[in-house]
Amino acid sequence: MPSSGLREWDERHRAAAEHDEATPLPLVVETASEMKPARALDLACGAGRNALWLAERGWSVTAVDGSPAAIELVRRRASAQGTNVTVQVADLEKGEYSIEPAHWDLVVISYYLQRDLFEPAKRGVVPGGVLLAIVLLGEGRFSVAPGELRGYFSGWEILHDREGNPGDSPQHWAAAEIVARRPLKLNQA
Repeated sequence: MPSSGLREWDERHRAAAEHDEATPLPLVVETASEMKPARALDLACGAGRNALWLAERGWSVTAVDGSPAAIELVRRRASAQGTNVTVQVADLEKGEYSIEPAHWDLVVISYYLQRDLFEPAKRGVVPGGVLLAIVLLGEGRFSVAPGELRGYFSGWEILHDREGNPGDSPQHWAAAEIVARRPLKLNQA
């Protein structure tokens, strides 16, 4: 991430802290509430709203983001609420975080798109585990085309697949959402 881009994200996360944007995404709440708390990985976690909510509910959470300000915010919020979240500053685009294969029961990627991250994220999910992704829908580098997100999960059980206005974005941008379960047999995906 270029240094000017990193500074911009740091400022966004600091502003989020001032406005206490800590409410988890409804799809994360709905999905995780139907699962037994286990190991969760929140990639491009931002200010940590999903990671912190999961940790409060007994999940063992690792939160990764390229913004040092975001990771410091997650660390402070976790300490304040008396929960433990393992945090790491890592530029995902540069491959600074290695996703351990078949280790995570839940992987969350929310409002972040890095197309070459889907395969390692999928490999990181345990058989029977879940990957939840929400990305902007539209044109441009950081958006997917209609139907594109679903295409990354061929051979997986699709638990939720929606495209349109999610209603949880303050900007109300159209988004693609997917919740997919890794097959129990490793050779299937």
